[in-house]
Amino acid sequence: MTNTTMPAPATTLRERMIEDMNLHRLCRTTQHGYLRDITRFAIWLGRPPDTATEEDLRRYQIEQTETGFGAPAMNTAVSALRFFFIRTLDRPDVIRKLHRVKHPRGLPTVLSREEVSRMLDATTSIKHQAILSVAYGAGLRAAEVTHLRVRDIDSERMLLRVECGKGGRHRNAMLAQDLLLLLREWWKIGRKEGVMHPDGWLFPGQHYLKPISTRQVHRIAAEAAHAAGITKRVGPHTLRHSFATHLLEDGVDIRVIQVLLGHTQLQTTTLYTRVAIRTVKAVVSPLDRLAMFPATQAAPPG
Repeated sequence: MTNTTMPAPATTLRERMIEDMNLHRLCRTTQHGYLRDITRFAIWLGRPPDTATEEDLRRYQIEQTETGFGAPAMNTAVSALRFFFIRTLDRPDVIRKLHRVKHPRGLPTVLSREEVSRMLDATTSIKHQAILSVAYGAGLRAAEVTHLRVRDIDSERMLLRVECGKGGRHRNAMLAQDLLLLLREWWKIGRKEGVMHPDGWLFPGQHYLKPISTRQVHRIAAEAAHAAGITKRVGPHTLRHSFATHLLEDGVDIRVIQVLLGHTQLQTTTLYTRVAIRTVKAVVSPLDRLAMFPATQAAPPG
């Protein structure tokens, strides 16, 4: 009797891509975004995405740009398409004409230390205060805050393990002593409320098995800023910007700040040199060193 091996069932493109993303350890947030972008491309194409040609991809990028697709969104789509055609389909030749879009970056909104203090004091619960304190005290992105688990707190080394940073990269973030005390207090309260578990989320959502959403974190930040009388447009990323700027003003080496923020390029971190007011004020102008004008001269207006 001859043994025959039945062929394995065909794996869908979606399943194959998920397998590849898991193999490369991309976090769930990144995977969700990549699948969304490939689905959008397939709808535009009108046929299975693995049949796309180099010209199809070129036309897609042109048309999306013309219809007002923002540069950040376009760059995310380019990353998704590159992963799909290179990793899942092994067709690197198709994406030769895909390119990331350069876009000017405005100066980030930065809060003063006094404004940050007022904002944290204006929160309505210890959970909300802990969420915003992590964003500011460790310089985390909103998505990184939401995906923290209780086990990510390393009190021995005073670190927060960020296992799903931007681009699926892992890193260690700093854990301040005051922040640790606040998180321990939140742990005690959360345990009493039945929402905190040793292997669970640090900030559970409406159900303890799911993390709080980034949309909710944005709402918490906006409401706290409003309650604190801050008129600037504030979100959780504003606290991250403030974290980096305040460290720079305190004299922390910019390369250290780069590591703490999880930036792959130093150029991204140098943006904060443009908003570090205390750093600018500490520099003595070469005009002052000429000592041409008497100290008794009337102060200029402003």
